[in-house]
Amino acid sequence: MRISARNQLKGKVVDLKEGAVNSKVTIELPGGERITSIITIESVKELGLEVGKDAFAIVKASNVMIGVDE
Repeated sequence: MRISARNQLKGKVVDLKEGAVNSKVTIELPGGERITSIITIESVKELGLEVGKDAFAIVKASNVMIGVDE
């Protein structure tokens, strides 16, 4: 896979919940952190996603917001 996004996080699909139109996909990274994305059901099918399958979370954003507790 070659793409321009530099933030490519490889992990394993640990949860997949299908809704009416979209699916919630959770990927666990090697350090145990988890990242969740909402994608279309069609994309889940096209990618062949299922629990236990290796996958990449790819972040492409021009801005990342940072916050702290007051």
